Amino acid sequence: MDVPGTERRLAAVLAADMVGYSRLMEVDETGTLARLKTHRIELIDPAIARNRGRIIKTTGDGILVEFHSVADAVLCAAEIQRRMARRNADVPPAQWIQFRIGINLGDVIVEENDIFGDGVNVAARLEVLAEPGGICVSGAVRDQVGQRLDDIAFEDLGDQSVKNITRPIRVFRVRLEQAALEDAKDAEAATATSKKPSIAVLPLVNMSGDPEQEFFADGLTEDIITELSRFRDLLVISRNSTFVHKGKAVKVQEVAREFGVDYVLEGSVRKAADRIRVTVQLIDAETDRHIWAERYDRKLEDIFAIQDEMTCAIVATLPGRVEAATQDRAKRKPTDNMAAYECVLTAKVLHHRAIREDNAEAQRLLDRALALDPNYAHAHAWKACVLGQSWIYAWCADRDATFEQVAAELGTALALDDNDSDVHRILAAVNLTHDDHEKAAYHQERALALNPNYDLIVVQQGELLTWLGRPEEGIDWIKKAMRLNPYHPERFWSHLGRACYCAERYAEATEAFSRITRPDHTHQAFLAATFAQMGNAVASAAHAAEVLKREPKFSVAAYLATQHYKREADRERHKAGLLKAGLPA
Repeated sequence: MDVPGTERRLAAVLAADMVGYSRLMEVDETGTLARLKTHRIELIDPAIARNRGRIIKTTGDGILVEFHSVADAVLCAAEIQRRMARRNADVPPAQWIQFRIGINLGDVIVEENDIFGDGVNVAARLEVLAEPGGICVSGAVRDQVGQRLDDIAFEDLGDQSVKNITRPIRVFRVRLEQAALEDAKDAEAATATSKKPSIAVLPLVNMSGDPEQEFFADGLTEDIITELSRFRDLLVISRNSTFVHKGKAVKVQEVAREFGVDYVLEGSVRKAADRIRVTVQLIDAETDRHIWAERYDRKLEDIFAIQDEMTCAIVATLPGRVEAATQDRAKRKPTDNMAAYECVLTAKVLHHRAIREDNAEAQRLLDRALALDPNYAHAHAWKACVLGQSWIYAWCADRDATFEQVAAELGTALALDDNDSDVHRILAAVNLTHDDHEKAAYHQERALALNPNYDLIVVQQGELLTWLGRPEEGIDWIKKAMRLNPYHPERFWSHLGRACYCAERYAEATEAFSRITRPDHTHQAFLAATFAQMGNAVASAAHAAEVLKREPKFSVAAYLATQHYKREADRERHKAGLLKAGLPA
């Protein structure tokens, strides 16, 4: 019996839920929340308002909406899913934000600003049945809409039994723009047949029982990734991405889907005294079948030979039969001192953490490595990396002296080994700070030739091309780096935003900069200029005010002096946007 005064009404109820919310939050909580908030503000909430919907409630990853019109509910869901698909098109699959949506037409109980009842429960169950990026509706919704909506069709999934609903529910899948979807599938199939074979290398498991050997296992994994990255016909996922699975029990096929790769390499390492045992296996992700496995039981001094044998065997096993012998491979000059090698392995791992104390420890380890082997070129290169990080973050007492040290270490490394990609990568960056575009381009070209799959080199290629006045090419390279490293640093978005601004693709520039969770005053300045170029005076003024709040002495002239544009036209475009935003000259 109804409680007196209970309000009931017939309503179209839309329930949406984010796919993989817990996984994305575990990997990058701050970034995921920021991206979700951006999608809500820029896409989802406006779509609901345009289609006359009323948001009833939200959870961390879900939303419940009421509509008076069934057609409005379906149109709203279709708009959200189409626009989200376009937004995901340029984002690595591991970072996709997708929603499942269910829509039902039924009786609801109204209580203050909330709704309850069977109509709501069925909508929630339909949402669970939907595919990522898809929409499922009840038979009642399908009957009401009929053929009235263009570009929307329905596929009958039959009667479905759902949780906590005793009767079967007739379910229909919404099919959006079938012709466009078929074209996309054809394009995807064509790409799949011609794309490079791709591989993710999972962190080697430390089997020694000694926690101190974790650094050795991690460093060896990174070296294997680096060696595989040298092959031009192979796409290798960055260590930053695969290391999110370190210490976790994973399913190979799930890892492969996350990174969009064909193959996964997993294994273990056991080090005792001067002996090392490395066990690896290469798995075809589609079939979950082991296609190659090997165990190396050698003296530690044979570690470089083990790496070479592994990479050659793996590459020879992949589709296309990439022949290792025909590749223009860099001839490394490894050290004969294994203690120095272990110091460098550990220093790399510490450096990647980007924490002041760990960076200082990395520097001490590299100093130790160079004391053991003064001619160890790669140690000199990584000392330059570590010093460079302390210079960037102002973790050093004398920045000028530190910069001179970076240059000195790079000079030494280059003299010892001209085939170290990290040396050329850093030299390209250093020369760019002096606006020596010619030298920067030379070293960048050398770095790319030596290691074409290293995400930091690839993204730097895109950054350099932007400075040189070729932003459209730069965008392609930056997006390739994002594919190589689905868990890339946020600064990749800054590089992409700058490239899009220079290419006058302003809407894409704002999208890229909005991905940065803690924008500094330079990011705010770019957003101010971008919105000014788009004619959005309100947004432009808001970001300009934020620039001056964070940097009261900001001036356009001083800021542009830190930019490295080669073409005056690019500098003037940037200047025009900043001045139009109202920032002081």
